[in-house]
Amino acid sequence: MIVIDGSYGEGGGQILRTATALSVLTNKAITITNIRAKRPNPGLRAQHLTTIKILETISGAETEGLEIGSKKIRFCPNKIRGGTYAFDVGTAGSITLIFQAIMLASFNLSETLNLKIKGGTDVRWSPSWDYFAKVFVPIVSNIGVKTDLELKRRGFYPAGGGEAHVTIYPSSNYVPLIIDEEQEYDKVDGNIVISKLPDHIST
Repeated sequence: MIVIDGSYGEGGGQILRTATALSVLTNKAITITNIRAKRPNPGLRAQHLTTIKILETISGAETEGLEIGSKKIRFCPNKIRGGTYAFDVGTAGSITLIFQAIMLASFNLSETLNLKIKGGTDVRWSPSWDYFAKVFVPIVSNIGVKTDLELKRRGFYPAGGGEAHVTIYPSSNYVPLIIDEEQEYDKVDGNIVISKLPDHIST
């Protein structure tokens, strides 16, 4: 059993998501203490709980402490499996942060995994959907990660209500990510997304 102090570094949600994803990837049990100790509202929030619940489901993990506000969890995974699953964060919790964690855990996937998640797609302190889909995913595809993405509906803070689907395919041809040359661009495109604001705000 590996014990991880969740207050290490920035003491936020990233150490929690990464640790549980790596637990599934390496098939090693972990205990995480002091969860989000350096945040104003420490303990598990809805987005973190949903991430761990998904990892629990797809790996058949034995768990303890999975509830809102929990500052300690135990996570003992089995082998990851594919399938089709649907989850609702229930808040504007970030869908993109959840997908990033699941993709890391899926490096040893032997069956196709389909996930449908409702929550926030464009919220503060998280990668926007467009960054995730047009920057992050193309980069990790260079190391062999194979995915399909579908944005069904955007969700903003505080209401949430967004929905996105991701399909992760098995892959065994992973290669190192090497970025040693500067790329040249003729132009850079961007999307401006607004919610409940006048159109002139985005022009």
